[in-house]
Amino acid sequence: MQPVRGKIVFITGASSGIGAATALTFAQQGARLLLCARRLEKLEALRDELTTAGAEAIHFFQLDVRDRTSVNDAIASLPEEWKAVDVLVNNAGLARGMEKLYENDPNDWDEMIDTNVKGLLYVTKAIVPGMVARNSGHVVNMGSTASYNTYANGGVYCASKAAEKVISEGLKIDLLGTAVRVTSIDPGMVETDFSKVRFHGDEEAAAKVYQNITPLTGEDIADAILWAVTRPAHVNIHSMVLTTIHQGNAYYLHRTNGNATR
Repeated sequence: MQPVRGKIVFITGASSGIGAATALTFAQQGARLLLCARRLEKLEALRDELTTAGAEAIHFFQLDVRDRTSVNDAIASLPEEWKAVDVLVNNAGLARGMEKLYENDPNDWDEMIDTNVKGLLYVTKAIVPGMVARNSGHVVNMGSTASYNTYANGGVYCASKAAEKVISEGLKIDLLGTAVRVTSIDPGMVETDFSKVRFHGDEEAAAKVYQNITPLTGEDIADAILWAVTRPAHVNIHSMVLTTIHQGNAYYLHRTNGNATR
């Protein structure tokens, strides 16, 4: 196991859900946490918990990964002691809407593609050249079981996660000959604010997604990320698919009321 104590771990979308759970998991290992999100006040609310958990140091900044200029400026203006990122967790992402493709709001398409695909690319482009120059680093991209199985009323989200999967594979190929590693973490159903965001704040609709099943938690995904990052330096975990025991793939679920499909 490679220790992460003292290493700089940069997590996007770190203010809640999987991002916040990942920050806490790495804090417990003594990492230096470089955290960004659109909601700076929610990041600041995590400071005491992360410090108590054991983070060696913490640096927060506000960032919307959809804005390429903001990404470039934010990374370029980091204090010198925070620029040599060891682990990048491209966690920022979201789903919007559950309508038929031809009935979707195109604004939802833009938000998903701009965040899940272009935002991932912008942050990767800003960080990976430094990893290559140092011949050291690990990029962890947040994928989904949706990249493997398209489901009804989720075509654009599934497409955005399929793009993440292909981008991760392409980046790994492009990094051959360096010591920089790339991992795609591909979870199934995780109970966070994901569904609430998808349904534009409709808590009743969001709750139905997880009804009569035991979903994964943000902590489950954070544990998987830590495991991938701490493998021996010659081992690269290309991808890891995680689901609850109640889930067969992005479409098939077993609910305790006997319903076997979504």
